[in-house]
Amino acid sequence: MRVLILGGTLFIGRRIALELLARGDDVMVVHRGQTEPAELSGCAHVHAARDALADVADQLRVFRPDAVIDTRAMTRAHADAVLPHLPDAHLVLLSSIDVYRAYELLLAGRGGEPVPLTETSPVRSARYPLRDLLPGLGEHYDKLDVEPLYLSRGGCALRLSLIYGEHDRQRREEFVLRRVRAGRMRIPFGAGTSLDTRCYVGDVASAVLAALDRPSAAAGEVFNVGDLTTGTVRDWALAILAAAGSSASLVTVPEDLVPPDLEDTRSIAQHFLVDSRKAATVLGWRPSDPAETIPLSVRWHLENPPAEVDEDFSPDDRALAAAT
Repeated sequence: MRVLILGGTLFIGRRIALELLARGDDVMVVHRGQTEPAELSGCAHVHAARDALADVADQLRVFRPDAVIDTRAMTRAHADAVLPHLPDAHLVLLSSIDVYRAYELLLAGRGGEPVPLTETSPVRSARYPLRDLLPGLGEHYDKLDVEPLYLSRGGCALRLSLIYGEHDRQRREEFVLRRVRAGRMRIPFGAGTSLDTRCYVGDVASAVLAALDRPSAAAGEVFNVGDLTTGTVRDWALAILAAAGSSASLVTVPEDLVPPDLEDTRSIAQHFLVDSRKAATVLGWRPSDPAETIPLSVRWHLENPPAEVDEDFSPDDRALAAAT
């Protein structure tokens, strides 16, 4: 198979490219050229920004892709900049579960949406949910603007849950690992009862490959992509500690004293749990066991710590001092 990837050198796109190469597919990656990992030397690379895709459209047509994976269409403008210049091929869009109304409620500190969420669950009524969280991009970011454009061309949309794994620039395990590195043996924690569907980056890649291999079944469809079962955020933190070989304990503290980077451990009104059985049933996709993938991710992040580390644990100490 000949596969074109828009954005494929950082986290999720990088893993997709590696999985395609591993099974012998021909891969072309279109990116800005700011990073070009040696492990992707087997790919053809085209350096172009999204809004300049017209300048390299001839190269894309010559490649004659069977499928196109868009990993970075965040706004309507992002989609409009590339769709007119893509060859006729099976389209796979990486979307997000933040399209659901439950996300809107979660941000507002309200509840009321039943979980797990299926692909037919209500979507948000409000738009641009990250407007106040991501200045610039957030003013226009909304997968609800993007999905219809790809679906109308017979593509499919994979709504991704919270993704963790190697090369994750958001470092989703860091809320625990920064304390492990510092040798902290007591970690202040909120109720830790929230349920948020997660998924390992390698399983996202396998879901993409499943959609590529079943274009007729995937055409025009949306699929949730996340673990089939989910533990609480406390369960996740304990799994991270175990994978890191730490005997640190999680200490429940008053919610108003939970440190900012542990905010997700506080009580919430709306769980964010999705049902991914459609991808399993229609595409034949099966995610890995988190008991195997969490250690893989933790090991990589311990071996590749962030360049800048917050070493101020005074909020922890204040919270722990108030713990009963």
